[in-house]
Amino acid sequence: MHYADIKTADVANGKGVRVSVFVSGCNHHCKGCFNSEAWDFNYGKEFNQECIDKVMKELDKPYIKGISLLGGEPLEFKNQEGLLPLVKMAKQKHPEKDIWCYTGFTFDKDVMDNMCKVNQNTKDLMSYIDVVVDGKFEEDKKDLKLKFRGSSNQRIINVKESLKSNKVIEYNDI
Repeated sequence: MHYADIKTADVANGKGVRVSVFVSGCNHHCKGCFNSEAWDFNYGKEFNQECIDKVMKELDKPYIKGISLLGGEPLEFKNQEGLLPLVKMAKQKHPEKDIWCYTGFTFDKDVMDNMCKVNQNTKDLMSYIDVVVDGKFEEDKKDLKLKFRGSSNQRIINVKESLKSNKVIEYNDI
C-alpha cells in the first residue's frame, strides 16, 4: 500500500484534532474529487512500519482525538490490508480515541452486504472503526455548509451502533 500524505494536526476530517492518513489508490474517480492525484495506487510513498510508528507517536499526544482514514479509498481491498495493523494497534494502545473512515462505498450495500461477506479484512477493519463517512462525492450535491463531508448524499455513520442493530445508524455527536 502507498500513501499520499499523513497530516498530524487535521481539524477538517473528523471531530477534534486528528491524525489523518491519506491512502493512495481509488477506483471511484469522483468528478470534482479534492484529491484526484491519489487515485493512482502507486502515488506517494510506501506505507510501512515507520509510518505506523509515526502515527502512533502522534496519537500519544493528549490533544489528538483520533485517526481519520481518507484517500484515495481506504476500503479498496489492497488498502485494507495495509491499514489493518495500524487500526488494530491504535485501538489496543488508545481505546479511548476514535477512528473515522471516509469511503466512496456505501456502508450498508457495499461494505456490510458485500465486502464484509467476501473479505475477512473488511470485517476486521470495521470492528475497529467508529465512524464511517460513506458515499461517493457528488459534485452537483456539493455543500460547503456540511460538517465533515463534501456532498449532501454522504452520510456520517456510527459503525458500532449500526453493526449492533444491523441497520444504518447515523452519527449525531457533531
